[in-house]
Amino acid sequence: MKRLLLLASLCVASPLLGQSLDPRAFVNTPVGLNFLVGAYAYSSGSVLFDPAAQLENAQLTIQGPLAAYGRALDFWGLSGKADMVTGAVCLDGYADYQGARATRSVCGMIDLEAEVSVNFIGAPALRLPEFAHYKQDLLVGAGLKVTAPLGQYDAKRLVNIGNHRWSFKPQLGISKTAGRLIVEVLGSVTLYTANTDFLEGLTLQQAPLYAGQLNLIYTFRSGIWSALGGTMYGGGRTSTDGVESAAWQQNTRLGLTLVFPINRHNSLKAYGSTGIWTRTGSDFDLVGLGWQYLWGGGI
Repeated sequence: MKRLLLLASLCVASPLLGQSLDPRAFVNTPVGLNFLVGAYAYSSGSVLFDPAAQLENAQLTIQGPLAAYGRALDFWGLSGKADMVTGAVCLDGYADYQGARATRSVCGMIDLEAEVSVNFIGAPALRLPEFAHYKQDLLVGAGLKVTAPLGQYDAKRLVNIGNHRWSFKPQLGISKTAGRLIVEVLGSVTLYTANTDFLEGLTLQQAPLYAGQLNLIYTFRSGIWSALGGTMYGGGRTSTDGVESAAWQQNTRLGLTLVFPINRHNSLKAYGSTGIWTRTGSDFDLVGLGWQYLWGGGI
């Protein structure tokens, strides 16, 4: 039972770093189980600037703690969850803008992320005694992630921690179990509202950003599980006061995740990712370490 609970753990991504790799984004979990996650993430590279800003040779570091809470839910007989992620980070670095070198050093809150997801095939809502007999085969789920503009933002600056706009990310996930291996495919589109206070009053708009993700997840007999994943995303062309940018994003990233069970309530998660190919947009390296505590749901 302990191994089953840890396999059903909530995987919290790093919302400040754009298109993240989210293995086991859709998974069956005992109804009523709560997740509390604390993590520390560090990234370096060309991260957190918009192609509309026309920045070049960017080298930024972002680091800080993240916190998340999640709860497994029963949606009229279907399993699902709701979760929320927040954090405070520091950004430091430089970039070239119109031929001049600019530096930036700032700390603040990131934009708040909240998500609701439901598994509508292959994952019925189960209480803990029933969950002990559950075995995943084919699972299909969908979710909606909303990002609220609550992070640090200065309209006089090109580089900020927050984005000063809402975003909405519907996502569809399919996973298939084959022994100890799970193959997971995710597809999503991110929709953005306008930032009407970009560079002291300009209006920044962004077209939808489309993403696909493939994760290979393997569970060892000890309960440790690992995931090797890749994501590709494109689109997201921007315009400023109606003038469209020539740049549109096209990026590929590769990531690795390891989760180590400690006991029934606790586990550790180590993760990292790097850019493989970048046409336009964020190209950065990321590493992080997280701790997860489970309670409720009868455990």
